[in-house]
Amino acid sequence: MKLLRVGPAGAERPALLDQNGTLRDLSALVPDIDGALLADEAALARVRAAAAAEGDDALPAIEDGGVRIGPPLGRIGKIVCIGLNYHDHATETGASIPEEPIVFMKAPDTVVGPEDTVLVPRGSVKTDWEVELAIVIGRTARYLDSDEAALAAVAGYAVAHDVSERAFQIERGGQWDKGKNCETFNPLGPWLVTADEVPDPQALGLRLWVNGELQQNGNTADQIFGVAQVVRYLSQFMTLYPGDVINTGTPAGVAMGRPEPKPYLRAGDVVELEIEGLGRQRQEFKDA
Repeated sequence: MKLLRVGPAGAERPALLDQNGTLRDLSALVPDIDGALLADEAALARVRAAAAAEGDDALPAIEDGGVRIGPPLGRIGKIVCIGLNYHDHATETGASIPEEPIVFMKAPDTVVGPEDTVLVPRGSVKTDWEVELAIVIGRTARYLDSDEAALAAVAGYAVAHDVSERAFQIERGGQWDKGKNCETFNPLGPWLVTADEVPDPQALGLRLWVNGELQQNGNTADQIFGVAQVVRYLSQFMTLYPGDVINTGTPAGVAMGRPEPKPYLRAGDVVELEIEGLGRQRQEFKDA
């Protein structure tokens, strides 16, 4: 299924995109698309049955003209991120291949919808783009002992834009977090695609354009640590709960990896990004 949330920011209602591309209202069935739903197999089964219904039994359609698409997941618990997780991205930045996943966090309040405005922080000179595969957790996971158990904990996948301010991240001392947690720095969506529709998360193309020019063109096959390995690894250090999100890193093509003058983002720039089968985002950048 392709689950999503539509409506004004803070007042989104649950929906799904059916096989014909029609938006369908789920608000009579479930209160929201969140961790509680993803952990409830009976509720998900009701949603699947309703999605397959036709005629008078079909879910009500939503007129999609002008409707805002919000983040596809509400009440996110935590966002765990993996840095330098593509071979080609490590190469372009001159970094060594990590022996273990590099882990940092983003706050859930960085999340916005896939077409919402992204704000260039005050004082920023190095705001950068990063298209990423996001994992959405559907089962409580701790001390997982196999890749199979790790994949069983995954509810689905989404497109994430891990916007980053490189000067804040790298040149200001301390941890990466202050270059990753600026307002609006994690557009998510448009959909949460359930795991059964993504048979191989290590075979997904990722692309990103800035002002119409292709900048990133990678594939999750190039990940250093794949989806199962990342989920299993993180479960050794923290408990993962339904509704948690994991951003799994970005392929080559970021501004930081380019020759000088590096083409960092400015107000007025438009970024578009997509992952095969998971949908497309578009954001205009404005000054905070």
